[in-house]
Amino acid sequence: MILGSRAGYSQLSGCGLNLFTDAELAELHRTTLDVLENAGIVAMNDEAQEIFYSHGCSVDQKTNMVKIPPYLVEEAIRSAPSRLLLAARNPRYDTILESNRVANTSFGVGIKILDIETAKVRESTNKDLAESAILADAADSLDVFTQTMTPRDVPSEIEDLTAAETALINCSKHFHHVDLLSAESVRGLFEMGTAIAGGAEQMRKRPICSTIIAPVSPMQLSPECCEVIIESARLGLPCNVISMALSGGTAPVTNAGTLLVHNAEVLGGITLSQLTRKGAPVIYGSSTTMFDLMCVTSPVGAPELGIISAAVAKLAQYYNLPSYVAGT
Repeated sequence: MILGSRAGYSQLSGCGLNLFTDAELAELHRTTLDVLENAGIVAMNDEAQEIFYSHGCSVDQKTNMVKIPPYLVEEAIRSAPSRLLLAARNPRYDTILESNRVANTSFGVGIKILDIETAKVRESTNKDLAESAILADAADSLDVFTQTMTPRDVPSEIEDLTAAETALINCSKHFHHVDLLSAESVRGLFEMGTAIAGGAEQMRKRPICSTIIAPVSPMQLSPECCEVIIESARLGLPCNVISMALSGGTAPVTNAGTLLVHNAEVLGGITLSQLTRKGAPVIYGSSTTMFDLMCVTSPVGAPELGIISAAVAKLAQYYNLPSYVAGT
């Protein structure tokens, strides 16, 4: 089992970045609750709207706007597990996620690759994904394998499950699937994991794979996002609700405004998960960065991403939720 180092301890090794006082965290939380209650979040899925409505949320079916009472959001935060096991095919690589424990993963999900033999950029293939999985399996510094690329050489209808098969065969560490976009695909991933784990109950106790899904900024839970969150909760698969807000693009240009949008999107997704099944395993995720107005890109190597990720990790600790943040 991998028990990573802890961040935020009072010690003479490492470094830290203190971005908030306790009062500032509390104010950001209160403002987020106000946004979710009075402005609301869009949920473009009939089943998600029914789940929200049945628990006391206001739902406008014409605009798909859902307004969530603060007590439901806070109940969802409390019911979500504060400690998650990301199990691996090889138990040696079992990884624990909790408030301030640190682990490392790969980055995803690319659609092109720089070919080391031709020095040319081309579309990624299933063979590339397999080789990256083998590399991840051998890398001592990598604890969890997040899908690195999409196999563009297979039919789009089976792209997601082909990626799952390739990753699970070639890497014995926990697999974090990035490309699932439907309830059916989530069930397919769960069935693959069940076959390896030795049964559905074993899979729930030791989930060797997990899902990741992003709201559409600003403040929208797309049909695919809702399906993945709901089905993951029902099956007991850990689900990473990861905002990809862009400061100056799909979120306000200020860090404070960006964090508000980010927090509302993630807590909206987590609330849907917990209303579907109380205690469902979820991760507070972030790949939020700034929008480069000159190059029209979303740079993940920008210093702003590091600042936002540090802030998001602090928010997750405030909520006592396991987190997943992008690195620079």
